[in-house]
Amino acid sequence: MTEESGATKALRLHRELTAIWGTPPGIARATAVNHSILGRRFMITAAVFFAIGGLLAMLIRTQLASAESVFMDEGLYAQVFTMHGTIMMFLFAIPLIEGFAIYLLPKLLGARDLAFPRLTAYGYWCYLFGGTMLIVALAWGVAPDAGWFMYTPLSSSIYSPGINSDFWLLGVTFVEISAVCAAVEIIVSILKVRAPGMSLGRMPIFAWYMLAVAAMMLFAFPPLILGSILLEVERAFWLPFFDPERGGDPLLWQHLFWLFGHPEVYIIFLPAAGAISTILPVFAGRPLMGYRAVVLAVISMAFISFGLWVHHMYMVGISHMAMAFFSAASALVAVPTAIQIFAWLATLAHGRPRFSVPMLYVFGFFFIFVIGGLTGVMLAMMPFDKQAHDTHFVVAHFHYVLIGGFVFPMLAAAYYWLPLLTGKRPVHHLSRPAFWLIFAGFNVTFLVMHLTGLLGMVRRAHTYTQASGLEIYNLISSIGSFAMMFGFALVLLDIILQLRFGRAFSPDPWKAGTLEWAMPTPAPSYNFASLPHLETRADMLEPEREGAELAAGRGYLGFVRDGRMETLAVGMGSGRLEQVILLPRQTFLPLYTAAATGLFFLAMLIKLYWLVPVALLAVLALFLAWTRATGSDTDIGPLPAGRGVEAPPHTESRNAPSWWAMVLTLAADATLYASLLFGGWFLWLSAPNWPPAAFPAPDVSLSAGAIAALLLAGATGWRARRLAGAAPQGSLVACATSHLMATLLIAWIAMTGMPDRAGHALSATCFAVLCYAGFHTALGAVFALFGLWRDRQGFVSAARSLDLRIGKLWHLYTAAAGIVAIVFVHGFVMLGSGGGVP
Repeated sequence: MTEESGATKALRLHRELTAIWGTPPGIARATAVNHSILGRRFMITAAVFFAIGGLLAMLIRTQLASAESVFMDEGLYAQVFTMHGTIMMFLFAIPLIEGFAIYLLPKLLGARDLAFPRLTAYGYWCYLFGGTMLIVALAWGVAPDAGWFMYTPLSSSIYSPGINSDFWLLGVTFVEISAVCAAVEIIVSILKVRAPGMSLGRMPIFAWYMLAVAAMMLFAFPPLILGSILLEVERAFWLPFFDPERGGDPLLWQHLFWLFGHPEVYIIFLPAAGAISTILPVFAGRPLMGYRAVVLAVISMAFISFGLWVHHMYMVGISHMAMAFFSAASALVAVPTAIQIFAWLATLAHGRPRFSVPMLYVFGFFFIFVIGGLTGVMLAMMPFDKQAHDTHFVVAHFHYVLIGGFVFPMLAAAYYWLPLLTGKRPVHHLSRPAFWLIFAGFNVTFLVMHLTGLLGMVRRAHTYTQASGLEIYNLISSIGSFAMMFGFALVLLDIILQLRFGRAFSPDPWKAGTLEWAMPTPAPSYNFASLPHLETRADMLEPEREGAELAAGRGYLGFVRDGRMETLAVGMGSGRLEQVILLPRQTFLPLYTAAATGLFFLAMLIKLYWLVPVALLAVLALFLAWTRATGSDTDIGPLPAGRGVEAPPHTESRNAPSWWAMVLTLAADATLYASLLFGGWFLWLSAPNWPPAAFPAPDVSLSAGAIAALLLAGATGWRARRLAGAAPQGSLVACATSHLMATLLIAWIAMTGMPDRAGHALSATCFAVLCYAGFHTALGAVFALFGLWRDRQGFVSAARSLDLRIGKLWHLYTAAAGIVAIVFVHGFVMLGSGGGVP
């Protein structure tokens, strides 16, 4: 009788949680904010883009299969290879990583969802709309055609006068918004939204990998976003950031691009390595050897990857000292990679491996990635790189690293976690033939390409002559590529058949030790009926026992409270329970906000500039509308969290996830700002046609007034936070007024003190820096007025000061950034023009 009543209670809890966490059918599916749905959407959309990119690759190999081919003309070929690279890097690899992490992390961490479900939904819609923009360009025959890294001056308006390059610059920037959103979401969720008891030292290894990857995304993407903005501004408004005749420098684009581009290689590799570190111990039958060494190796790789960007610029004429430094750094990154490989091999050596389909792809990864790593060390050596630069040897190395180091592990991960998504165990009738077709086809395609590169075949060339003697090698590569394509088609068919005919199975089919198998399959919308408490490392658990306990509601939050969506937050390092996170319900707002963001990019693309500020105001209004469902107008106090403990809601906690999200957002923002300032100093030091003719320095009195207004805005924003629950209204009004005054003064300096902005990069750079500062001060006024409104509506008290604390961060950052901008402009004008004239 007791057992029956317990089962009835568990079933009732399941129904109540499903009613709250589930997403309605029909058009209401567009309101989904659940991480499982959004993760699947990311992965499926990325797979569609992968298929499109793969078809483009087949067109490339068809063109190169024979000498002097007329299958495609030069212009069409340029569009095809540009879009192939763009799709694979920006629309497939990074979004697939995001989707994989979004789907899996809460399940591994013992949470019901990520920290910011609506932000995840907004990121998905931005990704979908931005990617669709690029595919539409391809279908209309106006796809970007300047190469997937868009080197200037080829991508400038002089040499690419059409709309092609604009599609790349605006579409990719639109997609990058999704990446930055995902980075903030993943970092905060890993650090804060974990099961109680899961300290950093007990986290599953995959979480460590994704923490490093998300941090890299946070700091690597802003330089590319900045470069895209500057190049689009140059194309649209003729400001000369990259034009050497007017004080710009094409090398500035290369620096900004590769500040993103080389860390991106490791951003792509590390999640796949994290999947290997999770899967391989399961099939070896023992925990990962050298857990702490692997964690340190991952962190080291993340740091080192940011010191390698000039590895791609050996041919641009940098000094021998700089080349020696970057050559050594490029070789050094092999050390943390080797640590991970040896840890995997040691795990296999001390275990009793089971050779299932996921392990086939793991061993395929070992073979291919080691070859790619060895050729990478070769290319890190400057003398060899000069010989192989821009040849098919580099193309072969690149694909060995990215397909071997990313696609093979992700296929292993797909087969390993597919039962979690489907609730069915794979049949594997087609899995093994598909693997061998992909493995053999890949090596036939790209192993031969090393030879064609050493024989002198350059990349991005649409044809070659009969006399070159390269036709037989290219034909072999093309045959291999089609075999690989058939292998991927078999994988797709295999997955479809598994969805249709796969067998049901008991929980934890692989006998793993991680939390994602301690839930029903397919995973329910709420993940866990109650949340676990961990006493050991999260890859050494007993999922079957844990799952029974959690399903019965004997963990944390094993109940439904007032129809709320709740999960828990913990201390970053300790894993001690800190707060109850109240998550927002399903809503159309992320879709509407992404559509308004898309309107901004579309207006820029078709040059309807009057529509741009309208779109920006719509985006701002919609983001403000998000806040209607957050916060509370009364102090709630500690809430029962289950297991006999209580915790305050996140709105009354000093370390709320949204506060940390603002810290991380400002870190990414500061990275973009630092990249802009770096660009200015780089032009002053290296660009031709400097110094320009002297022109008036900005008005000192206006600049002093702006600095005074910025200082006052920062001080009053700080004071408003201290007065939360008392009388912050006066300080908030003063803060908003100061921000508006600073905005007007900075705008006046930018418009009147920067003459001939299209004439020289000095004036253009100062104008860009001031626009950055002015935009942030204008938003500072919005933050202050928002805090005032929230206070008047009763959402602010001494305990509920989160809105003002987030605003304080913005006010202080804006004040510092604005002062730096004004000082930079005065110093830059004085140095750049020989002191200026009064």
